[in-house]
Amino acid sequence: MKRKLLIATDSFLPRWDGVARFLSEIIPRLTGEYDITVVAPAFVGTRVKFPGITLIRIPLQKVTIGDYTPSVIDLRKIKKLVASSDVVFSQSIGPIGAPAIYYASKQKKKVISYMHSIEWELVSKSVKRYKEFAYTVTKKVATYLYNKCDVILVPSSEIRHVLVREKIRPPKKIVHVGTDSDSFVPGNRGEAKKKLKFRRKDIVIGYVGRIAREKDLGTLERAFVILRKKYRDIQLLVVGEGIPEEVERLRKSGVTLVGGQDNVVPYYQAMDMFVLSSLTETSSIATMEAMSCGKAVVVTPVGFLRSYVKEGINGLFFGRGNVRKLVEQLEKLIGDPGLREQLGLRARATIIERFPWENTVSDIKKVLG
Repeated sequence: MKRKLLIATDSFLPRWDGVARFLSEIIPRLTGEYDITVVAPAFVGTRVKFPGITLIRIPLQKVTIGDYTPSVIDLRKIKKLVASSDVVFSQSIGPIGAPAIYYASKQKKKVISYMHSIEWELVSKSVKRYKEFAYTVTKKVATYLYNKCDVILVPSSEIRHVLVREKIRPPKKIVHVGTDSDSFVPGNRGEAKKKLKFRRKDIVIGYVGRIAREKDLGTLERAFVILRKKYRDIQLLVVGEGIPEEVERLRKSGVTLVGGQDNVVPYYQAMDMFVLSSLTETSSIATMEAMSCGKAVVVTPVGFLRSYVKEGINGLFFGRGNVRKLVEQLEKLIGDPGLREQLGLRARATIIERFPWENTVSDIKKVLG
């Protein structure tokens, strides 16, 4: 008989983010060996079906924090789901992931957690007020919960070092996230631009991801405004949803906003370059996808990006919040199509060589048992 695997997550489709992308890739690759139940928030939108799994939805609260609406806390349901599972695989420490870890530990179930973000950094950078309070409380809660896990999976050695420093005791195994380089492929940029109503001569700077405070799209927006005064054909394409006031500010600056998309490949293919201006990240699946599509990337040196993006080889860096440096790096690419092409080719080669999803799933299976 297959082992019963409970995946507890506070983010899942139809809400697209790094966790949702991760789960959408690994779940189909795990169904052959596990009887999978996913417990996730009941986000609004078109539901993506996963054949062969049981999906339990928890209703949402009426409060929104940043760009995120958490589920209600249904302890009875989660306790029951944990009791009927053999292994619990948590993706978060929110209203679903946190009690799943707690009850799994209490019921002596094997509990594995994948640390997709440094929660105390993410939460403190995503709220408008009481940042220090949010940082302190979130770190205490996260430390308490992670110390109840049997194993913690981390996307990079940098995150492992953070956990060691914070005295989080369980064994830590590095499991890199991946990218489907057979799906995220370079395309005909001119045709892709035409389908999105851009002109072929437009220089399209792009971003894919949540529109949230910690993503610091304000820095990208300000760079775009500066460049647009000098280059008539500059366009900024943002693919994603998020905080309404942030969205409205981008719209007023002339940014092309297309909302969240189930298939983001055509949007990557229309870009001449991709920018990630985040204040905090672990791996950035969006950056990996852009690289797999052969795009020159300009990113902040946060998290694991410092390891797989190499300055002047397969991408470019700029400091967090440094508008001037971002403008400088983008002007290098705008003025040198050959450099864009060269960086994009090397970027794709990096992803193909180092980050196939099959490696990720193989490492996860070894831990799940």
